[in-house]
Formats: sequence, C-alpha cells, structure tokens
Amino acid sequence: MAEIRKVVVVGAGTMGNGIVHVFAQHGYHVTMVDVRSEALGAALSTISGNLDRQVKKGALSAEEKDAALARIATGTGVDAAADADLAIEAATESVDLKLRIFEELDRAAPPHAILASNTSSISITAIAARTRRPDRVIGMHFMNPVPVMKLVEIIRGLETSDETTRTIVALSEALGKTVAEANDYPGFVANRILMPMINEAVYCLMEGVAERDAIDTVMKLGMNHPMGPLALADLIGLDTCLAILDVLHQGLGDDKYRACPLLRKYVAAGRLGRKSGQGFYAYP
Repeated sequence: MAEIRKVVVVGAGTMGNGIVHVFAQHGYHVTMVDVRSEALGAALSTISGNLDRQVKKGALSAEEKDAALARIATGTGVDAAADADLAIEAATESVDLKLRIFEELDRAAPPHAILASNTSSISITAIAARTRRPDRVIGMHFMNPVPVMKLVEIIRGLETSDETTRTIVALSEALGKTVAEANDYPGFVANRILMPMINEAVYCLMEGVAERDAIDTVMKLGMNHPMGPLALADLIGLDTCLAILDVLHQGLGDDKYRACPLLRKYVAAGRLGRKSGQGFYAYP
C-alpha cells in the first residue's frame, strides 16, 4: 500500500474544513486550498472553534489542539498539491467544477499521488477519465459533520486499482472512521436511499399531507432518526439536495428521483437551509 504523509484538501467549505480538521487531529500535515482567501480564514476559525469544543468535552487536550492547528497550511491554488501523496476534492456538488478541479490536480500532483473526491453522487469513473491516472482516482465520501460522523463511503471507479482502494480504506480507518464500500452508480448507497426520502418529505409538505414539524416528528419518533428529513435537508443544503436528485434522475432515468417542485422553488428563492439562514426552518 502507498504511504500517505502529505494531504491536500481542495475546498474550504463545511465538508472541506471538516476533512482538514480530522486529518490534522490524527497527525497528518494537510494543506487546505480555496480560491477565496476569506473562505480559508473562516474555515480556520471554524476548525479552531470545533477543536475548542473537543477540549471542553475532554476529548482532546489543549496541547493536542495546538498541535493539530500547527499541522494545517493554506493556499489559494492547486499547486499546493505538487508534493502531496493524497489530494481530496471537497468542492460544491457541480459536475463541471469537479471535472475542472481534477484536470488541474492531475497536472499539479506528482504521479504517485491518489486523487479522491468527496462527491456524494457524481460518477467517479467520469471524474477519473479526465485524468492520466484513473487507477489512482477514488471516491471518499465523508458525512457531515465530518469530525463527528463515523462513516466514510468509499467508491471505486471502473479503473480504480485494488492498491488504491486498500490504501484509502486503511487511511480512513486510521482516521477513526468506519468504511462502507460502494460501486460507482449515481448517488452510491447513502444518497441513493437518503435523497428519495428527503424528496418524499418535501412532497408531503407541498401536498399538505402534514405540516413541517409533524413530518419531522414522525420520522424522529416513529423511525428513530436523530433528525427529521426536512431539518436534515436544511443541514445538507437544499441546493446540494437538488443537485444530487438531478444526478440521480439523469443518471438512472427514473421519475421516482424527480425533484419536488417545492424544493426547486426554495432553491430558486435562495432558501438553501442553514447556510443561508432560511430553508424549511429559519436560522436567525
């Protein structure tokens, strides 16, 4: 198996900074890359605050927190991947954006480096085909919030090698995560199951089957889910949910994945959930 020492994460948003947090906490030197310097500053502040919470809970010492922060570097270009062993893309769930990032990473990263995507639905095979190393491209789908959630969904593209898969599985386990392997079909396992549930909850709201709170209460207390589907959609981001449903609908050609018109309306209005302050719930 390849040895992973230096890691680069492209994208400083919710998922990107969570991935950086976990790697730094577990002793890896990691560079966080984003084209917006203000996003890097906000991400570092988020990581520091989350580490502080771990210290207050007794899960981490103050010295361990300081050491983790010291392992994080930042940059605004993919040239930071020039000496990386692993580059993880954690950008917005946009096919065109991800393909462009992988083309740039393929040029910047050394030949031995593994390129991973945190995509929650987009084809790893299609992403890998835009590189000169499809055998070293893999899906590494973390769950939100990354420092808390134990699952990493590992997705093999058509050309992903056994060695690449073994390396990323072992690395995920070294980060304290539990691995579930999936094959490369739209939505993989997590969102192939989750998004139709969220979509159906939005249909229930649109069609007047029940009010928002009742829908979430049924799923929390009746099915023992920690969050209701509408609150979870707000956490994920309604624009992200819509993008994943569109990938499922287009990739599988089945109308059962057709996004609810109310979900499209909320996204068009800028009601994206927690990140915009308003989704199915309000976040003052």
